[in-house]
Amino acid sequence: MNVILIFTLFLIGCSIFVNGWTDAPNAIATVVSTRVMSPKAAIMMGAFFNFLGVFLMGSAVAMTTSTIISISSGTEGLVTLAAAQLAIVLWAVGAWRFGIPTSESHALVAGLMGAGMSLNGLAALNMTSVYKVFGGLFISVLVGLVAGYFGTKLVGYMFRNVNRRKANKFFARGQLVSAMLMAFAHGAQDGQKFMGVMVLALIVGKALPVQTGAMVIPLWIMVAASGIMAIGTSIGGYRIIKTMGMDMVNLEKYQGFTAELIASVSLLLATSWGIPLSTTNSKATAMMGAGASRGVSKVDWGIAKEMIAAWILTFPACMFLGYVFAIIIRSILL
Repeated sequence: MNVILIFTLFLIGCSIFVNGWTDAPNAIATVVSTRVMSPKAAIMMGAFFNFLGVFLMGSAVAMTTSTIISISSGTEGLVTLAAAQLAIVLWAVGAWRFGIPTSESHALVAGLMGAGMSLNGLAALNMTSVYKVFGGLFISVLVGLVAGYFGTKLVGYMFRNVNRRKANKFFARGQLVSAMLMAFAHGAQDGQKFMGVMVLALIVGKALPVQTGAMVIPLWIMVAASGIMAIGTSIGGYRIIKTMGMDMVNLEKYQGFTAELIASVSLLLATSWGIPLSTTNSKATAMMGAGASRGVSKVDWGIAKEMIAAWILTFPACMFLGYVFAIIIRSILL
């Protein structure tokens, strides 16, 4: 079982790396598209604040994620977790190949659900945690679009009489702060999700005792998760930045600032309440709303539709992959 535990932890590490590689760039796409920061500088900044976000926001989201499914201790439980991670990596890399931002958060949840159902069917699902996930999906889309649209309208109205050059200078500085906050929020949300699964794997593999009450995440797991995510962010992400920040919508500085602020605040509030939100959904819909505030034609809805289709497909695809991988791995090892 020790070998399977190490294998499972390795796959969780791969999922964290892929998250930093394909998902974290969403947090910095706006600051690049408005030319406030170069892609290289933005990626370095994003990696650093992702790192900080993992450490400073508690463990409420980690607790929710780790209780999506009910699994028993031992080899079968570890196989279930390993299968879910394989589903995430395969789906995320495939989407990255085409430059389509996907939600690794939803891929994680769907992979866990599919792998868990391969053992115990619907009885494996903890519906309280599942409802939190779907509630978060609704919140991220609704808040992003509506608040992005009206928030940008409000900011534009407030600064309507300010000299354009002065306004751009102000919002360029503001975007530095909002981009840092967005990267921090991504680390807090997505870092917690994967740390929760890592703690669960160690409990299932009997390397950690069963925990009661609030989840306690060992310091070494925080360091490992944040470090792997930061490396993933620093290595890649240019495809996603281009799709999100340049192709889908072309934002002015005040729009980019507003979109980042709205998305990051909603993510941090959800984190404190233990609600898993998708960083990709929150940021992309806020950008769509901000872009549409100057006219719906300012958004490339063709690309937006591709992204939305990818979001919709993530749940059934990753559930199916998690289910199939769990059966295959179980047949080999057990």
